[in-house]
Amino acid sequence: MIRRIGLTGGIATGKSHVASKLKEAGVPIVDADVLAREVVAPGTSGLAAVRKRFGPDAVRRDGTMDRVRIAQIVFKDKRARLDLEAIIHPAVQRAVDDFFAQLPKRTPFAVADVPLLYETKREGQFQEVVVVACPRDVQLMRLMERNKMSKEDAERRLGAQLPIDQKVKKATHVIRTEGTFEETDAQVAELIKKLSAK
Repeated sequence: MIRRIGLTGGIATGKSHVASKLKEAGVPIVDADVLAREVVAPGTSGLAAVRKRFGPDAVRRDGTMDRVRIAQIVFKDKRARLDLEAIIHPAVQRAVDDFFAQLPKRTPFAVADVPLLYETKREGQFQEVVVVACPRDVQLMRLMERNKMSKEDAERRLGAQLPIDQKVKKATHVIRTEGTFEETDAQVAELIKKLSAK
């Protein structure tokens, strides 16, 4: 039985860096964000459902979902966000299950990178959960710098997720990312060692 490991964190906590290090080390990993884009790709039933719920402006001329427009709506309106999640999450869940089912039987463990793992109450689908964390003020600063957004917009994005300290309390393993890349990488190497030893 392949052990299912969930990888999560908050926005701008450095989760993508941790995921890339796991991948470099040869750990099989699937990214729920990539799957979420695939389930609303042009021509999918997911995109048709988004268009039906959010109107024709939700789809750009090239046939792709207008992510910027949708983000502006859902980060201001909780009902809209829940409606969008109801379209995307079940399809992503099926794709994650397929990923684990298709791995070679001798694989000791594999990782699913799920940003909203706790928010969507999916932690029960994993034997262990790794949370990537840093202090909230670091998160806020990174988000403002990376996305060139105002403090108010950054606060709103953070507010749409469970606070990082609550995720840390629920985690099996925690990787802290407020230090250097080398310090983060050392923690990832240690985690792989622990997971491989079981």
